[in-house]
Amino acid sequence: MMRSPHFIAVAIRKSNQRIVIRNTPYVSIAQKFPFLKKPILRGVIMLVESMAQGVKALSFSANVAAVETTEGAQTEELSSWAIVGSIATAFVLGMGLFVALPHFLTALLTGRGTNPTTVNSPIFHLVDGFIKIGILLAYVYLIAMMKDIHRVFQYHGAEHKSIYAFEAGEELTVENARKHSSLHPRCGTSFLFFLVLISVFVFSAVFPFLGLAQFSKIAFVNHLLMVVVKIVLMFPVAGLSYEFIKACASRMGHPFFRALVWPGMVLQHLTTREPTDEQLEVALASLRQVLNLEKSPSGEGVKVEESEIEIAQLSELGRVNANVDEFAEA
Repeated sequence: MMRSPHFIAVAIRKSNQRIVIRNTPYVSIAQKFPFLKKPILRGVIMLVESMAQGVKALSFSANVAAVETTEGAQTEELSSWAIVGSIATAFVLGMGLFVALPHFLTALLTGRGTNPTTVNSPIFHLVDGFIKIGILLAYVYLIAMMKDIHRVFQYHGAEHKSIYAFEAGEELTVENARKHSSLHPRCGTSFLFFLVLISVFVFSAVFPFLGLAQFSKIAFVNHLLMVVVKIVLMFPVAGLSYEFIKACASRMGHPFFRALVWPGMVLQHLTTREPTDEQLEVALASLRQVLNLEKSPSGEGVKVEESEIEIAQLSELGRVNANVDEFAEA
C-alpha cells in the first residue's frame, strides 16, 4: 500500500502472477479541518487514518484471495462498521498488552518489600517502560517466526526499498530498488518504539507532578483508573512520537539525528526481511500507480471514483515523472 497526498494505491499479486491495483481517492480529515495539521494533532490523525487504511487494504487483499480460492464466487468486502470494529478490537488488545499489562506487572514488582516504590515515583514508570519495551520486542520476535508474517515483513522491506529508490530520484525499477536498505527512518516500527519510549518520560513527569496517582483508596481501582489515564495520554504521546520521527528523518545527514533514530532502525531488523524481486515489483507497482494518479489531471482536484486495474508487468505503468520534493509535506 502506498499513499500520496490525494490517493492510495494497493497492489496485490494474484495466483496467475498478474498484479491487481486498487486506486482510491484519499482526503485526510486534516484537509477538511486545517487546525488538525498543527504539530502533535497531525500525528494523532495520521495514526488513526493509517490504521483505518491498513485494515481496508487487508480487507481488499483477503477478498482477492477469497475470490480465487472459491473459484470465482463473489465475496462481500468488509463494511464500514466491520472496519471500525476491527480497529476498535486492535486498539483494545494493543492497549491491554502494551499499557494495562505492563502497569499491573510493575505494580506487583515494585509494591513488595519494606520500602515499596509508589506510583508517585519516576522509578515506577521507568520500570513500567522497560517492561513495555520487553513485551514489544518479544511480541515482534514471536510473530516474526510465523510463515505468513515473515512474508508480510518481506513486503515491508520491499516498500522501504521502493521509497528509497524514489527518494534517490532513480527510475522505479526492481534493479534500482533492490540495492537499497530495507530499513527506513520513517517507519511504523520506529514509531511504535519511540511511542513506548516517549511515554516513559511523559508518564514519569505527568503522574507525580500533576497528582494523577491518587484516584481511590482501593489499590486495584486506583491502578485501573491510572491505566485509563495512560490510554488517554497515549494519543498526545503518539503525536509527540510522530513529530520526533519527522524531525529526525529530515535530518539524517547529521550524525546526531542518525544516532537518535538508531534504536528504531535496529528494531526494523525484526519487522523487515529481504524481499524477492517479485515482491519488489508489487511494491513498485503500487508506488508507480499512486504517483501516476497524483500527476494526472485527477490529482489536481478532478473528482475520481475508486477503481481497479490489472497488469502483467511493471512496465505497463510507464515511467513516472515525479520528484520527491513535490511531496515534501505528504
